Amino acid sequence: MERRDLLKGGVPAVLAGTGVSLAQGQSGGGAANDPAALTEDLNPVIQRSRDAALKVLKPSGKDLQHGLELHADSVVFDSYGFSPRAAIDGEEMKAAALAGASDIELKDLREEMSMTRYVTDAGEREEYESAWRAAGVTCIFQNAGEEGQDPERLIKRLSRFTFATDMIPDVVSKAVVPSDVEAAKKAGRHCLYFTGNGVPLTQEWVSVPDELRYMKVFYHLGIRMMHLTYQRRNMIGDGCGEESNAGLSDFGRAAVAEMNRVGVIPDCAHSGWQTSLEGAKISEKPYVASHSIAGGIYPHIRSKPDEVIKAIADTGGFIGICCIPRYLRGAGDISALLDHIDYVVKKFGVDYVAIGTDVAYNSRNSTEERKKAAIAGLGGRRREEFRSLWPKDDFVTTPQMADSVAWTNWPLFTVGLVQRGYSDDEIRKIIGGNVMRVLRDSAVDQVAGGATA
Repeated sequence: MERRDLLKGGVPAVLAGTGVSLAQGQSGGGAANDPAALTEDLNPVIQRSRDAALKVLKPSGKDLQHGLELHADSVVFDSYGFSPRAAIDGEEMKAAALAGASDIELKDLREEMSMTRYVTDAGEREEYESAWRAAGVTCIFQNAGEEGQDPERLIKRLSRFTFATDMIPDVVSKAVVPSDVEAAKKAGRHCLYFTGNGVPLTQEWVSVPDELRYMKVFYHLGIRMMHLTYQRRNMIGDGCGEESNAGLSDFGRAAVAEMNRVGVIPDCAHSGWQTSLEGAKISEKPYVASHSIAGGIYPHIRSKPDEVIKAIADTGGFIGICCIPRYLRGAGDISALLDHIDYVVKKFGVDYVAIGTDVAYNSRNSTEERKKAAIAGLGGRRREEFRSLWPKDDFVTTPQMADSVAWTNWPLFTVGLVQRGYSDDEIRKIIGGNVMRVLRDSAVDQVAGGATA
């Protein structure tokens, strides 16, 4: 097949040129397990992303077919990411702003719409379902807690995704034990595991147990993983954006121990290198960097150096490789993503790497709805949020880079692993099996009559 033919029509053109076709997957359960669903009726945005990745990978028809069939047949688990995002209702947003809503109110309204509007709006539901179908993802470790420690702050996103999974469980359901993920896969549905971007603290500092008592509350609400820190230093340890590298505090050690006890996975993705290392050294359960990169390839603040990855692997945890070109460096595209996976596998083993995209599909209606919301002052320049602490960076992310690692390109991540020579069993671990293992190994609760997992 000529290269121009491969690029002209995307996946269907590649297969048409080889005489092979996509058969129904082995798992059963409907469209979500059908490899053809990964390539049919893609909207222009998703197709553009596919073409960008294919331009980099240039897979043979054989590798493409095998990768797509393997992807459709496997439990695919994004180790940290975002459910497809809906567009806001521009008119409602504009009305709220004209009525004098505060910046905080407008931010909350914007977030609520992007995280739930596919429940109530038919057009957004279509966008939502089409993105899930194209990605072929079974479950996402969903960001369900805004960055911080205040329980009132953390509970807002959790409520939104709880609402969504309560309202449309036939499309996406809440998962709290690994068997929920397996059931969703079998039924051809999708699901969300919840993670919070912070440890909920009373912030009254009466005692260590008092400070940590909300951890169990959030566990009962479905949170199964928590960030130790975000960019900044907190009472647990230094975040990755701090120039210092002070590591884990005494209180932080108690927090990790409590996470182990409760059944919450400690996540050091946004923690400083020393904090990450010390947390791994003391954790008695699997410990993860859910969305990061290999510092041995590029030592960005969001990367983890070899010493930290080794300590994570020693706990039975994993490092999830993200889809942010600025962090991946190199070519900044799908090939760079695969390079980071290769690096971890070759140095530490295939059992300790996953893919935590840290990117989302955004509804095609977003641009138009934002235009409707536009009024003087709305969406204007604001002071940088406290949580943000980023070093200056002159890296330029091109549309080609971002498109090639788009969330809906998950099937081509699997195809790329096929091209790199990984076995089917190894690929199943990388695209979901390692996350499932960590969930099982982190579980503490038992249901009368048998284990929940």
